[in-house]
Amino acid sequence: MNFLEQFFAKYPEEKVIKWFKQVCTAEAISWFFLFTAMIWIREDRDGLLPTIYIIIIGNIHGLFFTLYLLFMPSMRKIYNWDDEDFVIALISAFFPFATIWVEKKLAKKERE
Repeated sequence: MNFLEQFFAKYPEEKVIKWFKQVCTAEAISWFFLFTAMIWIREDRDGLLPTIYIIIIGNIHGLFFTLYLLFMPSMRKIYNWDDEDFVIALISAFFPFATIWVEKKLAKKERE
């Protein structure tokens, strides 16, 4: 993970934090569109448009999911997360809209 720290070290901390918050929001929004895709494909199993839609949305969601996970080591260092906070932030990537919670609650400089 040293290469990630070297990559993010090139940029100011404020910029990396801004990117992380944008990735958190985009990942949560992509969850919403993924749910709409799942509902649409359930209603119209044989349709071509729902299949194309779920493929595109799935790839977009996968991109934001991967970006979120790539930001984790740097965010741990920036926010001084202990092991428990880090594991909670990692696990939240697997639950719908939980990255918004990470952005609002865990991603703060002055936490108790």
